[in-house]
Amino acid sequence: MSPLLLPFIIASLLLGTATVMTSSHWLLAWMGLEINTMAILPLMARNRHPRAMEATTKYFIIQATAAALLLFSTTSNTWLMGSWEIQQPFHPLPATLAMLALGLKVGLAPMHFWLPEVLQGQDLIMGLTLSTWQKLAPMALIYQLAPAMNHSLITTLGLLSILIGGWGGLNQTHLRKLLAYSSIAHMGWMMIVLKYAPNLMMLGLVTYLIMTTSAFMTLKTMSATKINTLSTGWAKAPTVTTIILTTMLSLGGLPPLTGFMPKWLILQELVNQKLPAMAVLAALAALLSLFFYLRICFVTALTTSPKTNNTKTPWRTKSKQNTLMLSIAATLTIMLLPMTPTLLMTVTIL
Repeated sequence: MSPLLLPFIIASLLLGTATVMTSSHWLLAWMGLEINTMAILPLMARNRHPRAMEATTKYFIIQATAAALLLFSTTSNTWLMGSWEIQQPFHPLPATLAMLALGLKVGLAPMHFWLPEVLQGQDLIMGLTLSTWQKLAPMALIYQLAPAMNHSLITTLGLLSILIGGWGGLNQTHLRKLLAYSSIAHMGWMMIVLKYAPNLMMLGLVTYLIMTTSAFMTLKTMSATKINTLSTGWAKAPTVTTIILTTMLSLGGLPPLTGFMPKWLILQELVNQKLPAMAVLAALAALLSLFFYLRICFVTALTTSPKTNNTKTPWRTKSKQNTLMLSIAATLTIMLLPMTPTLLMTVTIL
């Protein structure tokens, strides 16, 4: 890819997301989604590997289908209600179609099948982009569309995403697929509380972005794409290995790490809304995700590769990667729990 073309593509990617997040008109929002999709495709296809090209093609087909369904639903709602405004009252049928289209864009279950395969075909940096930045625009529309959504639909999508996100990752050995199922499960946690406390959905989204950034940046530093690759990390980069352990435990929602904060508050809100059965199901489903996070921790910290150097100080090469973003993300992933009241107040004001 030409060095002159890359800044233009990145600027288009930023512009598309900004357009969606600041628009009040459905056509402008749809145009922003399309700009965002068209900008990410050259970045995904810049590696001329067959797996990358296959993942790019799958991503294009899925996003085009979701965009067509979203345009159809919003046009139908305009015909029924007489306005293109996002904040207007929505007819139940177009609202359902729009929710399904946006769920397909972010990878909510049962529209999740494309996400693990697409992430597996990309490198870790593109996997980070697809798992974080590409979810901002659809989640902004879901947040604005929440009052018009069917309660049963959004609850079903949330619970199903938590279950499938945990269940699908149990037999995976590729780290990108594991993080894809982790993304599906976290999207489910956000959806399940959206109708009751949108501020908790925003809090969950912010913490998810921070933890996922830390996870992908750590794996990029280790150049690890499979679980068994991590078994030799303790001898080469013990600090990065420690960050992997704490990041995975935080993604699993264990206290006193940052990932415990949104799950705790979401379960508390469900109980306050007189929905204890849903809270119990969500907590039990979270144990499935916790299992494969702990499996990564076990391979990283408690196993030894048969080819490990027997000396106490194995030969290491000095890494030339910039670790500033990793340091910031890892610190926030580990230490944000004491700031829960401040973060909750901030997302409530926003």
